[in-house]
Amino acid sequence: MTNRNETVSRTGVWLVGARGSVATTAVAGCAAVTAGLHPATGMVTETAPFAASRLPSLSSLVFGGHDTVNCPLPKRAEQLAAGGVLPHGLPAAVGTELTAADEEIRAGGPLPGDTRTDAELIAAFACDIASFRHRHGLARVVVVNVASTEPVPDPASVRLPASSLYAAAATEAGCPYVNFTPSTGLRTDALAENASARGLPHAGRDGKTGQTLLRCVLAPMFVQRALSVRAWSGTNLLGGGDGAALSDPAAAAAKNAGKERVLADTLGAAPEGEVHIDDVPALGDWKTAWDHIAFDGFLGTRMVLQTTWQGCDSALAAPLVLDLARLLARAHEAGIRGPLPELAFYFKDPDPGAPAALPDQYAALVAFADRLRENR
Repeated sequence: MTNRNETVSRTGVWLVGARGSVATTAVAGCAAVTAGLHPATGMVTETAPFAASRLPSLSSLVFGGHDTVNCPLPKRAEQLAAGGVLPHGLPAAVGTELTAADEEIRAGGPLPGDTRTDAELIAAFACDIASFRHRHGLARVVVVNVASTEPVPDPASVRLPASSLYAAAATEAGCPYVNFTPSTGLRTDALAENASARGLPHAGRDGKTGQTLLRCVLAPMFVQRALSVRAWSGTNLLGGGDGAALSDPAAAAAKNAGKERVLADTLGAAPEGEVHIDDVPALGDWKTAWDHIAFDGFLGTRMVLQTTWQGCDSALAAPLVLDLARLLARAHEAGIRGPLPELAFYFKDPDPGAPAALPDQYAALVAFADRLRENR
């Protein structure tokens, strides 16, 4: 039986989209790092500035979630290993942990034909989360949305989008909330106000893992060197679940809005050019992002910078998901409520009041770590 001290120290991580690539990689990665099989590469919260911030340990995290697909986590991990996302042999090495997490995944929704109202769906999802917390005697549960991108909702719709149903359920269950997707989530006045009124911290929208991360570094460089950016265009080639989801122009528009916002916020105005997303199923969970930047130098000399980013979004995103779960859990413990612009380092579309440049965002994040350390 778990004793009281152990119970208080355990933290739940409830993943919306719990059988997707990012969630599977996060669960497997957490188990691998905890077991000493791999280093915590990519986890900012495992670096020196966070050592005394009293974050929950990786070994204390308990995983569950919602999903609308039935592929078990061990099988999904095997698929990711076959695609080179997870190391060969890792799914078997952490099979016990993957199975335990899979047993805590509940059916999401709404699925086609579901006649439940928004209020009924929210209540059902909140009950799932509360039961998870009770079963494991958890001190708190952080809800993290890592589901596929949904289209921007129709303003005339009387129904909440699925991401907002889960966000509302998190609030109803008394849980901090992270939106790692471009979907609406908690970004409605009523939902955000309700979360703050209940004393819950919440963070951002749309995790920043590749192309936009690079834009946050390069755009300030042009500003600081007084170089005039004339156009900035980008193309993304990706497969897997994200590629399929973003082949929907409405979903792609929601995704691209964050990429373009970074440039407008940093440069002062959006330059010419667009971002295109192409679904290439043969790439699997791998992505190539290409940017073409046209700019003017001294005496109007026209120049071009091109960048190519090739990587695996799941492997880039998973450590950030673990970081955010730990940071939100500690913020909740410290009595911090409302939006957290201090965590802009992790998001394309951070909460209002956040700086746009990555160095400034990192400085704000380290200051937040200091605040957590000082808050007993």
